[in-house]
Amino acid sequence: MNKNLQFIDRRDFLKKSSLGAAGLFLAPSLLAQARANGKLRTAHIGLGGMGMEDLRAISSHELVEVVALCDVDTHALSNATALFPNAKTFVDYRELLREMKDDIDAVIVSTPDHTHAPASLMAMEMNKAVYCQKPLTHHVSEARAMRKMAEEKNLVTQMGIQVHSFYDYKLATLLIQSGIIGKVHTVRAWSPKNWGYDGPKPKGSDPIPTNLNWDLWLGTAKKRKFKEGVYHPGNWRKLLDYGCGTLGDMGVHIFDTPYNALQLDVPRTILNNCRKPTGFGFPENNVVTYEFPGTPYTAVTLKWVWYDGPGAPADHEDLLLPNGEELPDQGAMFMGEKGRLLLPHFQQLPRLIVNGKYEEFDVEPFKLGAPVKDYAGESKKHYHQFVDACLGKDECSAPFEYSARLTETILLGVIAGRFPNQTLNWDSEKALFAEKKANKYLGGKYRKF
Repeated sequence: MNKNLQFIDRRDFLKKSSLGAAGLFLAPSLLAQARANGKLRTAHIGLGGMGMEDLRAISSHELVEVVALCDVDTHALSNATALFPNAKTFVDYRELLREMKDDIDAVIVSTPDHTHAPASLMAMEMNKAVYCQKPLTHHVSEARAMRKMAEEKNLVTQMGIQVHSFYDYKLATLLIQSGIIGKVHTVRAWSPKNWGYDGPKPKGSDPIPTNLNWDLWLGTAKKRKFKEGVYHPGNWRKLLDYGCGTLGDMGVHIFDTPYNALQLDVPRTILNNCRKPTGFGFPENNVVTYEFPGTPYTAVTLKWVWYDGPGAPADHEDLLLPNGEELPDQGAMFMGEKGRLLLPHFQQLPRLIVNGKYEEFDVEPFKLGAPVKDYAGESKKHYHQFVDACLGKDECSAPFEYSARLTETILLGVIAGRFPNQTLNWDSEKALFAEKKANKYLGGKYRKF
């Protein structure tokens, strides 16, 4: 890794939190197996919204024992405590990790994006298995640091992209790799969701709710005055300092299957057509074009176009469906030598299009069984896979080795939004843009808190 992308702030942050390398360098699976009762002891950081879903899904595994809960919002913490009254509770994840380091085997991080890496890296320094929500990190430098540490410490890791384990996505991967549409030259993916904000930066401040520790919510992000309805609990995804926009939120899900099926690495060039940067919120509409080096499943190069925001995607002949049908609300279209494959998001089977008509295909050779359309049941598979991997009984399908590269790809498109209509050239080996002014956005300085 280039020295400019070394996660120097991480080391200083961990040192000041008194969390240097701790304990024996044992993989989490060995730590868990050593437990007399055979249970995986989990700590959960972030318990609102998706955090509660993660808590319920992880704890539904019969070999999980929830021992610690943490959230900066006491309302969210109280809701989780009602489910697990015997778990110890914390408002500051650093205190949880310091106090519980000998009593936990795995950490689940379900916080806003800007806290993913700080919390995960601290847990990983302590040799804990980590399940971290998507997108894996807020900065490219963090993604590289998390991938590096997971590899060096041989940790069990999984990014929270639960649809990665769904039937329809598995089938699409197998279809593409079987050559059903030949080598793929273009992918177009879209979501009309709007996790952007084109308005002005809010003025003034509002009283901080008594249930919220605002300083801990900000964490490593720069100090900012609280404004009701702007940050917590729901709108942080729209803002540069805390989220990653629609691309970071839905893009990770929708990119995942094409990225996995085509065995892509990180792109060589990125171009984002969007409005001029405001320095506060992400653009509400983005059209991001990536160029990837070829793989065994693609042409010499692969073009990838992402559309998001109200009205997405833009009309294009690649996206015309037979019989004048409308596109699914969200999804991806693979264009290959022999035809096209439409993959809706989600829990709809992929559809093969050849010469402007739908064609049937046989799923039997792929040995996936009958199609499954059960969100609750399918979703648990990804979480339980992580638990079983920690217990030495399975392997994770979205470990940080994979999900850090996927996240890096997403984040490069997010950075390109700061340079609208300008092609950025990415050198993966050096971990730098050829356009030097873009390199300042690869990482960020951590605030002491």
